Amino acid sequence: MGRSELVLMTDHSSTEGSREALVAAVRRLTGRAPVLLDARHFMTGGPDGPAGGGRVRGSGDGVALEVPAEGLAVTARSVILYEIPPHRRAELVDCQRTLLAHGVRSLGTAADGWRTASDKRLTVECFARDGVRQMPTVTLSRPTAAEAAEVFDRLGGDVWARPTVGMSGQDVFHVTTHAQLAEAAERYARAGTDWLLARDARNFTADGRRHQYRVTVLGGRALRAVEHVQDDPDEPCNLARGAVSTPLPLAELPAGLAELAVAATGSVGLPFAAVDLAAESGGVVFEVNVHPAFGSPGALEAVAVPYVAAHLGSSD
Repeated sequence: MGRSELVLMTDHSSTEGSREALVAAVRRLTGRAPVLLDARHFMTGGPDGPAGGGRVRGSGDGVALEVPAEGLAVTARSVILYEIPPHRRAELVDCQRTLLAHGVRSLGTAADGWRTASDKRLTVECFARDGVRQMPTVTLSRPTAAEAAEVFDRLGGDVWARPTVGMSGQDVFHVTTHAQLAEAAERYARAGTDWLLARDARNFTADGRRHQYRVTVLGGRALRAVEHVQDDPDEPCNLARGAVSTPLPLAELPAGLAELAVAATGSVGLPFAAVDLAAESGGVVFEVNVHPAFGSPGALEAVAVPYVAAHLGSSD
C-alpha cells in the first residue's frame, strides 16, 4: 500500500466547509494534502447499505483503510475524523475503536465522548455528576400533556425545549406559554424523539439581545473564544439561526468561563470540543459540540491548525 499517509475522513455529503479548512491546515503543516476518505463508507452498512462498507484492519504501520467498491486502499498512522452529523456518529463506533486499538494518532477515537456530547440527555447527567454548572434541565420521553406542563411550571414557565440529539439549532424553541409547550411536544412526538426542557439563563445584553460564548478546548486548554449575539431573543443563539459571531481574545472572556469550558469537555470525555456557555446565572454551560465548524474568520489559524498538529505529534 505504500507509505503511511495522513487521512482525513469526513462525511462527504456535508456542506459546512470544515473539510476544506482541515485540508488547508494539513497543507500548511506538512506541505501536502491529506488522503480524503468518505466516512460513510466506514459507517455501519456503508453509504448504500450492507454491501457498500469500507474495511479497517491493523497493519505494520497503523491501519489499512480500504473501500473495495471504489478500489481505494491506504495505510494510515494518523486519521482525522471530522464533520460527522450527530445522528450518524453511532455508526462509526466500530471504526473508532479499531483506530484506537491499533494506536492510530487521532482525536476522533473517543467514541463514548462523542456519544455523551451528542446525546444532550447524557451531557446533562455528566454535568450533574461532575458539578459542571448548567441550568436546571429535565429530560422528557413521550410525556403526557400533564407531565410536560408540570415540568414546565416547575422550571418557572420560561424554558428552552430541544431534542436530545440535534444540530444547528434545529427544532429548538423558546417556550413561555402552555400553548407553545403543547406545540413543541407535538413536534417531538411526530419525530419520535426524546427532548429536554431547560430553564432560561436570561443571557441578555444591555439592549435586550441574546448572547453567549463559544470556547474551543484542546487538550485541557482553551484555544479560542467567540461571542454570539442574537437579535431575536426567542431564537437560539446559533449562527445557523441568525446569530452573529465575533472573535474574542481569551483574556476578555468573563472570569471563570474558560475554566468552565475545560471542565465541560473533561466531563463528557472529549480531548477536543467547542463549548457553548453564558456568564449569566452564575456561569452555565449549554452544550458541548463534538465537531465545531471551521468556517468562521480566524478559525483556520486558531483552531484547525492546532487540531491537525495534535494528530501529527500526539495520541488521543
